[in-house]
Amino acid sequence: MNLPKSVGIIGGGQLGMMLLEAAKSSENQVKYTILESSVDCPAAPLADEVIVGSLKNETDIQRLAAVSEVLTWEIEHIAVDALIKLQKLGKVIVPKPEVLKIIQDKGIQKQFFSKNEIPTAPFLLLNASEIQENTFSNDVVGGEKLVIKTRTGGYDGKGVFIASREDISAGSMPFTGNLLVEKFALDALEVAVIVAIDQLGNQTTFPAIEMYFNPVSNLVEFLFSPAQISQEIEKRAREIALKAVSALNSAGLFAVELFILPNGDVWVNEIAPRPHNSGHHTIEGCKTSQFAQLNRILLGQTLGDTALVQPSAMINLVGPEGVSGNYQLENEAHWNSQTDVFVHMYNKLETRPHRKLGHVTVTADTFEELITRATEVKNQLRIIPS
Repeated sequence: MNLPKSVGIIGGGQLGMMLLEAAKSSENQVKYTILESSVDCPAAPLADEVIVGSLKNETDIQRLAAVSEVLTWEIEHIAVDALIKLQKLGKVIVPKPEVLKIIQDKGIQKQFFSKNEIPTAPFLLLNASEIQENTFSNDVVGGEKLVIKTRTGGYDGKGVFIASREDISAGSMPFTGNLLVEKFALDALEVAVIVAIDQLGNQTTFPAIEMYFNPVSNLVEFLFSPAQISQEIEKRAREIALKAVSALNSAGLFAVELFILPNGDVWVNEIAPRPHNSGHHTIEGCKTSQFAQLNRILLGQTLGDTALVQPSAMINLVGPEGVSGNYQLENEAHWNSQTDVFVHMYNKLETRPHRKLGHVTVTADTFEELITRATEVKNQLRIIPS
């Protein structure tokens, strides 16, 4: 397969920025163009060209396609029908846009899991008006809590509500319209498996990642790899992740979020058809990062080695409550001087509560040393006004 001479990325956020960092570190003469609504986006300084436009506008996506042999995206909320038209005209798009048709609607995504016999949390598709106190006694989703999700438009932890009976009886439902209602995965461990499939159909997975979330924002705030699960559970998680992604029938890089239940069952939560927050540690932690892997897939190259170099943890840097506007990472020079701590700031112009501003990777020779050091670092990191 001949190396393409141009790649277009729909979206210019931090995922596009890190994809370009990986692409620019490789020795190729490929031109990378991004489409974004503003030139003041994280990926712009690294792009060969920036097309200013809307990710949801067909004409703007066609402008990107006109200067790109291969297209990809770093965010799901884009004009997928425009991509389907372009694919029919012969444009190479990775992943296939039909994947987005499944992923963009969480209800359709859950139906896809059921159709393909992929284990997932029991669910119902309901209108907000149908969710009552008796839903907690429903044979499918009943329990002490319900997970209620908007079917479209959610991102970065938004669009997810963990509801109690008291919430519903008090009328605290934050969403309207058609919703996805899931059984709450009680005492589940949350892990991710990143799956890579090249343009010839070859597959590989990254080592499982153990994740911990902020209870308010629902954002990942801390993760590490290797996950502290048995070899048997990890094997099952990788097999289920591969089955789920294989059913999409597309090349690409995919993050599969999973629940490991106390009885050993594994449920697929959601799939992200792009690089993902759960894989940021791979930049320093793996022989091939998730971003370098996607770049290899886009260029039609063979898959890289996904093995861990050493145990790695990632700490998200997000905007704190009560701080908006200009900001900085406190003692950033100190952190940049550490040989086991790697700071990645996304160069966003302003902070606001719970906004992703960057991440820090911590590495160590042993898992025990990693957890001790990462906990120490996590407790000292601060985003402050500047």
